[in-house]
Amino acid sequence: MSAFGIDIDARAVRVFDDQITRDLALDQLVDAVASTGAISEVDSLRTAIRDREESMSTGIGGGVAIPHVRIRSVIRPVVGVGVSKKGMDFRAADEKPVHVIVLFAMPPDSNKLYLGLLAQVMVALKAPNFLDRLIGCGKPQEVVAVLNESAG
Repeated sequence: MSAFGIDIDARAVRVFDDQITRDLALDQLVDAVASTGAISEVDSLRTAIRDREESMSTGIGGGVAIPHVRIRSVIRPVVGVGVSKKGMDFRAADEKPVHVIVLFAMPPDSNKLYLGLLAQVMVALKAPNFLDRLIGCGKPQEVVAVLNESAG
């Protein structure tokens, strides 16, 4: 179990070394999450994530964004993690660059699970040096290792 309260599959992690836009990062993260087999219709997830961002940015501040949707094409709950070394404009609440994206893709009836996982993510991200450790990762496997180490 990871620090986020759910196992994070390394296939659902992307590390962006170069400058990247919010939309491209989200597209790559949707593809990453879909590669785990948890999504039946990738395009519906992509559209739902884009629509969510257009209605209100999920950049919560402090270098973090938490895009989230609950849709029928999600076979099982899955969380993807994107790490941007250089940060990206996410239209965050504090207007600062986002370095860590935690994407939740959940089935429609998973409100209680979603809220519990969100709480765990928020606690983990506030731990001293945790965000810096994630940003320092160079490979998806390193991100998963930091998440698993921090859960212990």
